[in-house]
Amino acid sequence: MKTIRYELADGIATLTFDEPDSPVNTMCAQWQHDLTEATAQVVKDKDAIKGIILASNKTTFFAGADLKGTMRLQASDAHRVFEEIEQTKKCFRTLETLGKPVVSCLNGTALGGGWEVALVGHYRIAADNPKIQFGLPEITLGLIPGASGITKMTRLLGLMGAQPYILESKLFGPREAIELGLVQELVPADGDLPGTLRAAALAWIARHDGAAAPAHHPWDDKNYKMPGGTPTHPKIAGMLSVAPAVLKQKTRGLYPSPEYALAAMVEGALVDFDTALRIESRYLAKLIVSPVAKNMINTFFFNMNAIKSGQSRPTDIPRYKPQKVGLIGAGMMGAGIAYAQASRGIATVLKDMSLEKAEAGKAHSVKLTQPRVDQGKLSPHDQKALLDRITPTASAADLQGCDLIIEAVFENRELKARVTQEAEPMLAPGGFFASNTSTLPISGLAMASAHPAQFVGIHFFSPVDKMKLVEIIRGKKTDDVTVARAFDYVQALGKIPIVVNDARGFYTSRTFGTFVMEGTAMLGEGIPAPVIENAGLQCGMPVGPLAVLDETALSLSVHVLDQTRADFAAEGRPYTATPGELLVEQMVKEFKRNGRAAGGGFYDYPAGQKKTLWPGLATRFEKPGIAWDMQDLKDRLLYRQAVETARCLHEGVLTTVHDANIGSIFGIGFPAWTGGALQFIYGMGIDAFLARASELAKKFGPGFAVEAAVGETLRQHQPMY
Repeated sequence: MKTIRYELADGIATLTFDEPDSPVNTMCAQWQHDLTEATAQVVKDKDAIKGIILASNKTTFFAGADLKGTMRLQASDAHRVFEEIEQTKKCFRTLETLGKPVVSCLNGTALGGGWEVALVGHYRIAADNPKIQFGLPEITLGLIPGASGITKMTRLLGLMGAQPYILESKLFGPREAIELGLVQELVPADGDLPGTLRAAALAWIARHDGAAAPAHHPWDDKNYKMPGGTPTHPKIAGMLSVAPAVLKQKTRGLYPSPEYALAAMVEGALVDFDTALRIESRYLAKLIVSPVAKNMINTFFFNMNAIKSGQSRPTDIPRYKPQKVGLIGAGMMGAGIAYAQASRGIATVLKDMSLEKAEAGKAHSVKLTQPRVDQGKLSPHDQKALLDRITPTASAADLQGCDLIIEAVFENRELKARVTQEAEPMLAPGGFFASNTSTLPISGLAMASAHPAQFVGIHFFSPVDKMKLVEIIRGKKTDDVTVARAFDYVQALGKIPIVVNDARGFYTSRTFGTFVMEGTAMLGEGIPAPVIENAGLQCGMPVGPLAVLDETALSLSVHVLDQTRADFAAEGRPYTATPGELLVEQMVKEFKRNGRAAGGGFYDYPAGQKKTLWPGLATRFEKPGIAWDMQDLKDRLLYRQAVETARCLHEGVLTTVHDANIGSIFGIGFPAWTGGALQFIYGMGIDAFLARASELAKKFGPGFAVEAAVGETLRQHQPMY
């Protein structure tokens, strides 16, 4: 055996998990083979065994499935996967039903398959460390717990009690595990932790020696009853009758894993334990080879880990955290950034034209924290400490000594130049300057800087307190140290940084623009607005293109269009606006519909009521009797963004696949079921994508055309597992 060390001494059989050349233990093929062999050895030594201990030689207990192996699976592998899952469960059941007490010694985190390994133990002992996490996050990766996790958690917590931990992937620490009855004992996390865990395990085995009944799980007791009742219980039955509809409303039918998990929970609760395990295995085997699972594993595990580990960060530069950061502009963006910084312990100077405006920006942090104080989730002392870190001011002199200054003023090139020149001299030695622009090229803005090598774009998304993504834009002269420091600053805020190269709109704004403008182009073609909005929802976007354009303001889009025309004119070349851009311009300049903040755009916003589509859309744009194909509409919205992403990769705006996928999902709401804008392409196959894009280009214009060179770039960056 290579991944499991088996030892039998003084009547104690110890299975120590220790996968070679890996920082964590996984359910790789070798481990599955070794588990079968170790289980056979336990059975052989049964008469000499008083108890069994499951332990880990890693800093964590067990990480779960071998996801690289999962990415290599094909649809034809489903039956083999089913057999492998069943074999693993057979080993688990053999250990559990041997009549010998089994103890899981949880020295660290156990997630997914790792938590399922932990559940083999009749008695679970964990280190009392709040950083340790337990639980079943499979749903977030497009999978379901399939190594007995659904069946056991449902029988331990009941159908309703288990739902947050299965369907919502809620994780929990050792203390909560004790309260839930999922862990039976905690030991101090310091000192000789392996020795402490083993001593506690031996003590429990000794206490169990001579017990009237052999060790067993609750469900193996003939008197076992499921907590809260089975699906036939009237109260449970009433809740379950609406659960599928509620779930479908959330998933829109695009995410099979929550639906499979709920089905496995309910169906499994109606049958005996071993039959429930087989039901669970069948659902997992079908799901694990599906495109959605692969897409989500690729992005939410591999791509996210690539960003967290700093693969987009320039190398060989010391880690950095600014102690004092200045913000120019106390509007929604500046105020939001101030809160994000103060909540992470960073001293913040918040400057605006007047002290009154700056104080209003600081008040945003009161608005965000007061509900938490009222709910007892934040102490008044901690709230005061957070607010004390924000210094509102109208004086540029108060920016003196800042390690970083970020301007978050209106999208006007001249205004940004003025505030840059006013504030930049206040930087501490070695400090750097950033612009929070969403569209204006950084290299152009850096022309106002005395130190363009220390000038970078740091593009936050609104609302800052909720949006996790931050786009770091490297200008033509921005140096590696500045990019690395910006990356570290974003991570210090607990947010997700992606790094892109300079271009108009960068990556996220440029690609987001294609989504909303494709929607408005459809409106200009005469397609009814409700159909357009529903096409956006049905393909998995958070909201329809017209609704999201209202939120970001139609007037802002027109301002960007005017700025783009002016910039092109200054370069001596014409700019041809797209049909979507022209329609938005018409909405603003002819119909005076500027967006939600101005009282109405594509929608009306009656006070105290739900928003409704502006009736003027039907009379001014809709063409009675026009035919449309819903699949075409959905594809237009997704393919247009994916094609633009591919162009960004080819042009060097994007340099990595992981920045594209994470940026598209967390920045512009590209559907998570696709795995992101590039995984959308790779998941269906490049050739299939190019063929469909070509069809769309013939029908709906050059925005969908993928040049041969772009296709070649896609092939060069295709991830391999």
